[in-house]
Amino acid sequence: MDDIADGISTSALRAARDVRVVFNRLRRRLREVADIQDLTPSQVSALALVDKSGAASASALAAAEGVRPQSMAATLAALDQQGLIQRRPDPQDGRRQLVTLTEAGRERAAGNRQARVEWLTRALQDRCTEEERGTIIEAMALMERLAQP
Repeated sequence: MDDIADGISTSALRAARDVRVVFNRLRRRLREVADIQDLTPSQVSALALVDKSGAASASALAAAEGVRPQSMAATLAALDQQGLIQRRPDPQDGRRQLVTLTEAGRERAAGNRQARVEWLTRALQDRCTEEERGTIIEAMALMERLAQP
């Protein structure tokens, strides 16, 4: 195992590059199978985040996405125009509004999620052996460990 600068092995460098490239490709492919033609990637991400987090303020959503509050406000305005989110006063702080999904937003998020799960399940079934799927499951456990703080 060769080491490069700062004691980093070439295998760690290659693994990091390969993981990033493959995850980006997989993310793009999953977006293709979902019904997102009229949504930007930022809007899709925000819709999924609101679906996952439930009622949240725009500033909390911005922090979770790692974007400026102004960027999140523009994204939420577009989702609001399409009738996918609603805003209501925060019962804890009336100056703040909480963002939630409308029924149309919930249906859209659930449909997108279902389409992605179905595509990925079918791809794993058709393109991988049982042993390869086991390897993927083991690799995902390692990736989860990497994702921990």
